[in-house]
Amino acid sequence: MRRSPFDEIEEMLDRVSRQVEEGMAGGGLQVPGSVPVDVVDTGAEYVVTADLPGYETDDIDLTLSEGTLRLEANREDETTVTDGEYLRRERNRKAANRRIRLPDPVEEDEVSAGYEDGVLTVRLPKVRGSDESKQIDIE
Repeated sequence: MRRSPFDEIEEMLDRVSRQVEEGMAGGGLQVPGSVPVDVVDTGAEYVVTADLPGYETDDIDLTLSEGTLRLEANREDETTVTDGEYLRRERNRKAANRRIRLPDPVEEDEVSAGYEDGVLTVRLPKVRGSDESKQIDIE
């Protein structure tokens, strides 16, 4: 039985789709300028950890809007060599960003962030549900 060219295309698309899914699950797909992050759900809060070596706290901008945490970091190295000339200069300016969509609402007033040794940690407590039961009337 002869195979259709569409079967071959479908197999190729399935193979590419699996490779992309595996790469995303393993953290293997990195977009240039993107910040690598870990997002942990502890039950009571989300903890986002991002590697930002070489930045100062003033270089980092964090915002939370409509369930999305936006992280932007910009650094500019103003030092110049006085004794010689650059043969290669790659460290003068660095911009990185990341947007993380949170699966559940968080208590925006209780969000906290810390930065130590090039690692940014953001704690986002989940919105607490009411402990009281509510009777629902049936009409």
